[in-house]
Amino acid sequence: MNNKKKPVPAVLPLLAIALLAGCAAQPKTLYQWEGYQQQVYKYFQGESPTEQIAALEASFQKIRAKGSMPPPGFHAHLGMLYASIGNEEQAVQQFQTEKALFPESQAYMDFLLKKNQTRLGE
Repeated sequence: MNNKKKPVPAVLPLLAIALLAGCAAQPKTLYQWEGYQQQVYKYFQGESPTEQIAALEASFQKIRAKGSMPPPGFHAHLGMLYASIGNEEQAVQQFQTEKALFPESQAYMDFLLKKNQTRLGE
């Protein structure tokens, strides 16, 4: 009997490393959150709507620069912030964008759009 082990070819460890490195790559996420969750938290802490709007608009620019999409609720939240400072035109635009990107939000966006029209006296 021959108890000698066969030498491991030098290629096998390199192949294993390459395989593990390939597995470590993170998949691209469907949505880019870019600070949205922190802004929702700050909303409930009472941070100024104008500061939140500025932060969300900056986040949106970063998201678009990466070629990504904002998460569901991003435009709706931004629209509610615009409505809270009396910028109804921007609010309506954000609600319509949310509705177009996420059709499942249609009922709620229609409610918010109707609420803003009532507020404007239309």
